[in-house]
Amino acid sequence: MPVTVTLVDHPLVADALARIRDRDTPNPMFRTNLERIGTLLLAEATKSLPTVEGTVETPITTAPARRLAVQPVIVPVLRAGLGFVHAAQELMPIADVGFIGIARDEETFEPKPYVNRLPESLAGRPVIVIDPMLATGGSLVATIALLTERGAPTPITVVCALAAPEGIQRLSDEGLDLHVFTGAIDDHLNEHAYIVPGLGDAGDRQFGTGV
Repeated sequence: MPVTVTLVDHPLVADALARIRDRDTPNPMFRTNLERIGTLLLAEATKSLPTVEGTVETPITTAPARRLAVQPVIVPVLRAGLGFVHAAQELMPIADVGFIGIARDEETFEPKPYVNRLPESLAGRPVIVIDPMLATGGSLVATIALLTERGAPTPITVVCALAAPEGIQRLSDEGLDLHVFTGAIDDHLNEHAYIVPGLGDAGDRQFGTGV
């Protein structure tokens, strides 16, 4: 089960990435540009959603129309994933939104789930996980395990602003069937498991609780 990675090389993604990487970008502008990235990445990540053919009545006549065959389930990983939720709901206003909370143990860097608010069954529904940072991959591995328990079909789509090579390798080593869409693949993780050059802590920079 391969992990497929799509690097979204788009001028607007690059521009927004430059702004959120900048240490001097204030929290409101960080949130705005993170949402811009989310919109662009999600548009790319949803290109293969299944559709059904039909018709619609325009003010003039009948026209052919395509609609989503099934509404996807959007799953932000708390808390940083909240930065992509509005973008996802603007694009898919009637999609369900589930929530998974994963905290990182700062000693072991291993994930600790603390929230699991998902539909009882995900069978037959495309699942899109949104989390701005793919660092060690531990949080995502834990998230995928929870989704799999609910019957999520594969491949599961993952949308992140930045990814580290170590995180991508971890997903591959775990044998997960995923399609990852990201705005950049950075150089490495430092000794504190932060992405380098990265952008710091995406949750802190959105919500003003740190640097």
